[in-house]
Amino acid sequence: MSKSKIEWTERTWNPVTGCTRVSPGCDNCYAERMSRRLQYLPKYEGIIADGRWTGEVRCHEEVLQEPYTWRKPTVCFVCSMSDLFHSKVPWEFIHKVFNVMADNPQHIFQVLTKRPGRMAYFGEMGGWIGAEKNVWAGTSVESRKYLPRIKLLAEVPAQVRFVSFEPLLEALGDIGGWLKPLHDSESSPDLPFHWAIVGAESGPGSRPMEESWVRSIRDQCVKAGVKFFYKQNVVDGKKVSLPFLDGRVWKEVPLPSSQRGICRWEE
Repeated sequence: MSKSKIEWTERTWNPVTGCTRVSPGCDNCYAERMSRRLQYLPKYEGIIADGRWTGEVRCHEEVLQEPYTWRKPTVCFVCSMSDLFHSKVPWEFIHKVFNVMADNPQHIFQVLTKRPGRMAYFGEMGGWIGAEKNVWAGTSVESRKYLPRIKLLAEVPAQVRFVSFEPLLEALGDIGGWLKPLHDSESSPDLPFHWAIVGAESGPGSRPMEESWVRSIRDQCVKAGVKFFYKQNVVDGKKVSLPFLDGRVWKEVPLPSSQRGICRWEE
């Protein structure tokens, strides 16, 4: 585990390393770029060749005990250097990771995937039992083509579901259909997702994002009751963390009352 500079989390934990590209949002993958720099470490040796993922995905049993050693409650991004629901990660190992997370309810674990179908199937198998409250389920959506990932995410029985619109590569237009409650309940509507994170691509070869795209998502989320977090933009070639949008910083977070006070960055 290591402290993280990612604006919406505090720590990272990587029981899996290595991945493969699945959509345009992967074209300038920071994890792939970072893995090139870390090839001197055993966890990363051989998973990159000629600057690209080799397709080798490794599971690290020796890392599974780390959360038991963390003294203070924290918010942790799981598999920031891979995808826990990659097809090459065995179900048995995913179960082990979830058992660790369920054993440590004092922490919040954020699992972000570009493979929400496999995440949803894991839920159907009962894999989420015991971890529903402290494991947040997320998927990435970079363009209109990948909005259907939200439908699969909505099938995951997590207390908090989130969508990372990063890198946001185009205007999404009207996403109201993806924000409608799953069940008719005025007192406690169950939304497809409870938190939206939006950010521009940064680093070498980054593609531009227009602020109007961000504003459109923000407005629709506010109307639907979805928490909104504006992570970053790139201005004059420089990354701007937690930028202002219409006079304020947007760093809302969907923390249940029982978890208030855990995040250093919560509103």
